[in-house]
Amino acid sequence: MDNINLTNSEWYVLDCLWERSPQTVMELVAALHDRLGWAKSTTITTLRRMEDKGLVLCTVEGRTKHYAPAVQRENAVRGETRSFLDKVYRGSVGLMVSALAEDKALSRAEIDELYEILRKAEEEQS
Repeated sequence: MDNINLTNSEWYVLDCLWERSPQTVMELVAALHDRLGWAKSTTITTLRRMEDKGLVLCTVEGRTKHYAPAVQRENAVRGETRSFLDKVYRGSVGLMVSALAEDKALSRAEIDELYEILRKAEEEQS
């Protein structure tokens, strides 16, 4: 599945499923209630919509539904990252890093990590 754009609610459900999968409806109801205070009906409605969109897979064993993610975390992260960059920074990684640096939001360790990421990217381009 390419070009994944998730709502916040979809992200929360998938995050639970990426941690452990498959999960029953009641396991997800409990997890999302603990994390977000969701009611059972909210979880069930969200799962039904996500199944219709092809974001989760549902199997039925007896009377129990089991859910698993239909999208990989890496694909969702890529889509969300691109969407965020396009929306907030007009697609510019440079503008984003510049904003973080100007706000002094980067620790020394994060700056070192960015240098390492850029060094690897440069090697791959050569």
